[in-house]
Amino acid sequence: MNTVTISDSVLEVEPRGLDKLWSLTRKLVIPLTHVRGATFDPGANNEPKGLRAPGLAVPGKWAGTFHRDGDRAFWNVSTSGETVVIELTDEHFTRLVLTVDSPRDIVDAVNAAAAA
Repeated sequence: MNTVTISDSVLEVEPRGLDKLWSLTRKLVIPLTHVRGATFDPGANNEPKGLRAPGLAVPGKWAGTFHRDGDRAFWNVSTSGETVVIELTDEHFTRLVLTVDSPRDIVDAVNAAAAA
């Protein structure tokens, strides 16, 4: 699970609890100018993740950096289906795939902030 916070100019993603250890990430800070948008995608958990390096990949839990088709994505999801995909530009990751509380609220907030 992740906490997503939006401030004046940045999007912050902070894995919670052991997810920090499994994803090898304490916090991601992304300028809002690099956020293209977000979607609620409960089916994302079923798509191919790519090559994991580094992170955790076990049935029902994917956390860390995954490389696929020349793109690098940050995953921190479980099989709960509360998955949000945030598309980025000019960043280390091309997208963030996250399990969050209230995914529709997060998507609306990210899209509103990216459009502003």
